Amino acid sequence: MQIKGPNQAAATFSQSSGFFLTGDESAYRAWREQKLACYPASVKDILVDIADLARVTPAEHDAIVAACGRANMAIYRAPPTDEGATRRALRALGDRFGLRAVEDHRSAAADGIVSIEPVESGGRLGYIPYTDRPIAWHTDGYYNFHGPGHCIQAMLLHCVRDAPDGGENRLLDPEIAYIRLRDRDPALIAALTAADAMTIPANVEANGRVRPENVGPVFFVDPSGALGMRYTARTRSIAWRDDGATRRAADALKEILADDPMTLRVRMRPGEGLICNNVLHDRSGFASSGQDRRLLYRIRYHGRIDAQKGA
Repeated sequence: MQIKGPNQAAATFSQSSGFFLTGDESAYRAWREQKLACYPASVKDILVDIADLARVTPAEHDAIVAACGRANMAIYRAPPTDEGATRRALRALGDRFGLRAVEDHRSAAADGIVSIEPVESGGRLGYIPYTDRPIAWHTDGYYNFHGPGHCIQAMLLHCVRDAPDGGENRLLDPEIAYIRLRDRDPALIAALTAADAMTIPANVEANGRVRPENVGPVFFVDPSGALGMRYTARTRSIAWRDDGATRRAADALKEILADDPMTLRVRMRPGEGLICNNVLHDRSGFASSGQDRRLLYRIRYHGRIDAQKGA
């Protein structure tokens, strides 16, 4: 295990509430100072070695909780196993952190796991995650928001096979993006918490299935009091609220994501994975073909990682 940093880092979990959308400036400032002081300098600071993915020990569990307390995410590293064992272990891993409300995704298998890989046919064809192309900054499930208590709040992303070249992820805690925007101008936050800040137009698939228009904020507070984020940097199939304040806020967020110094970078290898409270992430393009075809497993959840240690 390689968790580093101030001893109070894990406390961020319980203290990141009650002031995001209120005028309690003193509480916000205290939280902001602690958040920035505890934030990891690199992925190595939130990397946890796991001996057996299917049987996480109390110490490994607590190390992941501590990492998530600092950055709402952890990277784990476990010995690779065959695909069947890996799938079973991932469901057990989610359960270990209180992640049991699995999203009913259109591309998921019966166990709730979606295979993220380049495809040449089938229902996933035409969607960017199932290609070798880059993916812009986003949080998962931004197009399927039905209120703060009915959205994607957590995610597991596990590498089964990496590509010979490329496929790097950049990662950023939404709380850091919030801080950057609020430091610039609190009006930017006000614009992005509007109930109709970002609209994803309806999507009609080849089989006639319709995903209805989805309207919601960028930032919101979920039922636990934690900050949530719904965002995509894509410029097609998205509509921002048509006013100057929202346009300025969207542009400012794009600038922050372009080069924020707290952005973390990782190129996951087989057996490695990301467990997180739906953090901002992107993906670089990659080379992948034949037996070297890049394959990641993804599970998305309604509900956040259980912050209790010693589970």
